[in-house]
Amino acid sequence: MADNPQAQGSAPSGPADGGGKTFVFLQGPPSVFCRRVADELDLLGHRTHRVNLCPGDWLAWHDRRAVNYRGSLAEFKDWFRAFVRRVGATDVVYYADRLPYHVAAAEVADELGLTASAYEFGYLRPDWITLERNGMSAHSRFPQDPARIRELAEGLPPIDRRPLYTHPFWMEAFHEVVYNLSNVFCAWFSFPRFYRDRFYHPLAEYLRFIPRLVQSSWRNSVAEHLIDDVIGSGIPYYVFPLQIQSDYQLRYNSPFSHIGEAAEEVIRSFAKSAPVSARLVFKIHPLDNGIEPWPKLLKQIARRYGVRKRVYVIDGGNLNRLLEHAKGALMINSTTGIHALRVGCPTKVLGIALYDIAGLTSQVPLDQFWADRTPPDAELLDQLERLMAATIQVKGNFYVEKGRRAGAYAMARRLSEGTVNGLGTLELPPPRLARARAAGIATTFEEQISDGTHTERWFHAWRG
Repeated sequence: MADNPQAQGSAPSGPADGGGKTFVFLQGPPSVFCRRVADELDLLGHRTHRVNLCPGDWLAWHDRRAVNYRGSLAEFKDWFRAFVRRVGATDVVYYADRLPYHVAAAEVADELGLTASAYEFGYLRPDWITLERNGMSAHSRFPQDPARIRELAEGLPPIDRRPLYTHPFWMEAFHEVVYNLSNVFCAWFSFPRFYRDRFYHPLAEYLRFIPRLVQSSWRNSVAEHLIDDVIGSGIPYYVFPLQIQSDYQLRYNSPFSHIGEAAEEVIRSFAKSAPVSARLVFKIHPLDNGIEPWPKLLKQIARRYGVRKRVYVIDGGNLNRLLEHAKGALMINSTTGIHALRVGCPTKVLGIALYDIAGLTSQVPLDQFWADRTPPDAELLDQLERLMAATIQVKGNFYVEKGRRAGAYAMARRLSEGTVNGLGTLELPPPRLARARAAGIATTFEEQISDGTHTERWFHAWRG
């Protein structure tokens, strides 16, 4: 893999001709999507650059606009500061705002007065991409005050909820596997100091996922019968949909480094404060890799608190059916929370989430949640979603060509026009940041690389 002649910061300098902006792209999703966004920005008269950090980045984008950074994570912040100055950058764009390199880039952008924009899978998925200034969740600048949301959403059009750009699971999985395995097998000679921010080693993750993929039809069949039994029994129950343990949003936007910690907090509270007749249902994520033995671990915790027969674990099946009949739902910060709100299910958020807003989610302490029957305000939810669609969501898809074209065009227009977090949705300071800091969540580059939650594991199971 030949090095780019502009590597290590020797890219052309100077601002864009004709008064256009100069965008520097960092890591994107495992596809060519971010390159497509840059192509659209070029057509609009701007200049674009790309910093490749690993082999997976290089495979997706290695034209004349790209440079390869081969230094260490510790050196990256100083290098990036010099690089954006050299190219006359006005904007920095990255996917997944809490990846360590992106945290460093965001801090450099803030220091130098550049515009930083982060993107991810959409809150209104399918068919949507989130695009926010600076960051998401704890670092989101989207309003949190329900009165402000109502005011800003007044008169906005309804959302186009048609599923236009759906893609098969294998397509997303293929891109993920190629990206991550190239970083395992090719990094040593091409990007030897690249820092993989992953909870598990990719080989361990993929090898353990294969049996789950083979058994998926059988697991879903068993799970649907269990869901029928839970709903048909008429017994009140609460649902805790598990996230993927390697989800960076879990690690960097909640006080938990492991789902087991959140599960223990919930089971302890359930045993202490929930009605004796109630049941607690844990729903394993459909893309869970199988490394963590969730049924065993959750049953161990339940036994410790004397509620083993009242705690169920379901692996597969339709989550929406469970939510529609549940007395309540608990989330760390999953976007599934929005689906729970849509079906009128009282919802408690344990971490930091954009939709954790008074009037939508339960704001009482966890021990009081079990008796909280206040449903989410359907009108406020509609106003929140319409405001998000108009300001921090774009219609598109990372993997299907038609969806890539639509998403790249819409995203480029907002970046070019400076309308990301438009209509008054750019609050400073980020309204959720103080709460995150009070919960002990790492919010700076230095805190994040020293807190240990990013350590890669060949195998890890939380033992309580």
